[in-house]
Amino acid sequence: MIFAALLSSSLIFISTTTTAATKTTAVHFMDVGQGDGTYIKTAGGDDVIIDAGNKDGSDVVAYLKKQKVKDIEVMIATHPDADHIGGLDEVLKAFKVKSVYAPKVSHTSQAYKDFLLAVKREGLTIKTAKKDVKVPLKGVSAKFVAPVKTYSKSDLNDWSAVLRLVYGKKSFLFTGDAEAKSEADMIKSKQTLKANVLKVGHHGAKTSSSTAFIKAVNPQYSVISVGKKNHYGHPTKEVLNRLKKTKVYRTDQKGSIVFTTNGSTLTVKTEKK
Repeated sequence: MIFAALLSSSLIFISTTTTAATKTTAVHFMDVGQGDGTYIKTAGGDDVIIDAGNKDGSDVVAYLKKQKVKDIEVMIATHPDADHIGGLDEVLKAFKVKSVYAPKVSHTSQAYKDFLLAVKREGLTIKTAKKDVKVPLKGVSAKFVAPVKTYSKSDLNDWSAVLRLVYGKKSFLFTGDAEAKSEADMIKSKQTLKANVLKVGHHGAKTSSSTAFIKAVNPQYSVISVGKKNHYGHPTKEVLNRLKKTKVYRTDQKGSIVFTTNGSTLTVKTEKK
C-alpha cells in the first residue's frame, strides 16, 4: 500500500515536470522575399506577428494558418515602409487581432493607408511603440528598446520599433530597419540590448548593424531577412564582415528560419538545407 502510494506520487511528479519541460517559445523568421515578417509563439501560448512582408500578405496568412494560428494577441508594425507593413492588412482581415503596436510616425503611402484602414475596420486603436513600453505576453517578457526619441520623417528607418524578447536565459532582438542613429541612441540609453539572436537591421544594409551595436548586442546568431537577387545589394559585404563572429542565417538562402527555445537551450531549423 505504501509502495503504491509512493509510486503514484512519483508518477505525478514525473508527469508535471515533463509538462513543464515541454513549454517552449518559437520564433519564425518567415521568408517573405525582400521584406520582414516574424511570427512568435510564446511559451504561454500567445501569438505575435512583427511585420508581414510586402503588398501581398497571402503567403504570411498561409504560413500562420499552417502553424494553426487561431488569433493574434499582439501585432507590431515596426515602421511604415511597405516591405514591412504591406501584408498586415491581410493578416488583420484573416485573424482576430487583440492589440496593435506601431511607432508614432505616419506615411502617405498606399500600404500605410491600407494598414490604418484595416486597423480601423477591426475597431482597434494603435498603441505607441517606443522605448520602455512593455508588451504584455504570457510566458515571456517583452519590451521595446526603440525608438528612443523622435527622428526626421524624411527617413523612417530610425523610427523602427525594436523589441527585445526574453524567455528564461535566452533572448531575441528584433530591429526592423533601425539604422546607425537609432542604434547609437539605444546604446546611449544604457538599456540591456544583449540577445542570443539578432534580427539584423534593414536586411543587411551597411547603414545598419554598426560595429558598436553588434558589440552591445553580442549575438550568437544573426538572421537576415532578404530577397534573392535584390537590386539593393543586401546584405552588404561590410555587414557580413561585422557579423563574422556570429552564425548567420539568411532567408534568401535558407527560406523560413525557426528558432525554438525552452529557456535554456536553443535549436534552429531551416526550410532549406
